[in-house]
Amino acid sequence: MIQRLSESVLLCPADLRPSRDDFAVIGVFNPGVVQIRDEVVMLTRVAERPIAQRAGFTGLPRWESSGDCVVDWVHDDDLISVDPRVVRTKSEGLLRLTSVSHLRVFRKRAGSPEGWVPGPTLIPATALEEFGIEDPRITKIDQTYWITYVAVSRPGAATALASSDDMLTFKRHGLIFCPENKDVVLFPHKIDGQFVALHRPNPNSHFSQPQIWLARSPDLLHWGRHQPLLRGRTTWEADRVGGGTPPILIDEGWLHLYHGSQRARQGGRVGEYSVGALLLDRDDPSQVLARSQQPIMRPVAESERNGFVANVVFPTALIESNRDDHDDVLSVYYGATDTSIGVVAFSKRDILNAIH
Repeated sequence: MIQRLSESVLLCPADLRPSRDDFAVIGVFNPGVVQIRDEVVMLTRVAERPIAQRAGFTGLPRWESSGDCVVDWVHDDDLISVDPRVVRTKSEGLLRLTSVSHLRVFRKRAGSPEGWVPGPTLIPATALEEFGIEDPRITKIDQTYWITYVAVSRPGAATALASSDDMLTFKRHGLIFCPENKDVVLFPHKIDGQFVALHRPNPNSHFSQPQIWLARSPDLLHWGRHQPLLRGRTTWEADRVGGGTPPILIDEGWLHLYHGSQRARQGGRVGEYSVGALLLDRDDPSQVLARSQQPIMRPVAESERNGFVANVVFPTALIESNRDDHDDVLSVYYGATDTSIGVVAFSKRDILNAIH
C-alpha cells in the first residue's frame, strides 16, 4: 500500500432520506464524480430495502414498468443466502437482490465546509432495470458528461448509458453491453478515431482468471473490437477484477485504478476488495505498460472494514488537484463496505512508484 495524504467519509446512510416512508437506506456508495467549475458533483448509488418484516419471509424489492417499487415476500424455506447482497431461490434456482438501488445527484462547492446538496434522482425505468440501477461512472467527452451504469434484471447485470450537459437533466440511451457485463468505464476522448471503453465480462464458464477487457466504438452506442486487457494473477485479485475509475491522461500514459477481490474464505461471505493501479499506452491503450503487483489501497479504516459488506474499497472516480502542501494530488472517490462514500488523497508520484 501507499501513504494516504488524507481521508474522509463524505456520505453515509444516516445522511439520506429514503425514497419512501416504508423503506430504509442501507447504503450510499460507488459514486461517479466530476468537478464542474467550482463544484464537486457526485452521482451515487443509493440502496434501500423494506422496513417491514414478516415472520418466516424475506422481502425482495423490485421496480415495475409502471414506475412503482413493489416487494415480493418469499418464504425463507425457499431461499439460500449467497452473500449479504444476494439470495437464490430453491424452487427456480434464480438469484434475487435483497435490496434495490437507484441513483441520486449530490453537489458541493469545492473546499466548502457546508454539507452536500441533493439534486435530481434517477430511478429504474424499464424491465431491464427491474432489480435496480447501480454503480455509475462519469466521463466528460467534449462538453457532454457520459454516464455508464449497471442495469440489473432477470436476464442479468448489463451496462446502460446516459448523458447530460449539466448533471441536472439526463438522457438515457439504453443498454450498450448485454448481460453479464459491468464495470464499464469510458476514456475521455477518441483514440485513433474511436471511442474506447474498459469492461468486465462475467462468464459462467471459468476457463481463465477474472479479466478486464477493452472495446472500441464509433458512436458510444455500438461496441466491438473486444479484446482481453489483463487478468487477475495474484491472491488479492483472484476472485474478481474489474474497472474502477475512468482513465486519466498523464505524461506517462493512461492511468487507471481498478478493483480486485480475494476469494471468500467461507460460504456466504465476500472476499476483501482492494485497489490496484494500471498504466496504459497513450496511443494504444490495449498495451499495458505497467501495473501494481500489490494493492495501492486496502480496507484499513473502520468505515472500510465494517459495514453491509465487510472489507470493501471500490474505486469509482479519480480527480486531479493541487494542494498547497503537496503537488500533483489525486483524489480517489470510492464506495466503502457497500455502505458509505469515502475520498482519499494520494500523491501521483507515489502511485507511479507503486507500478512496476
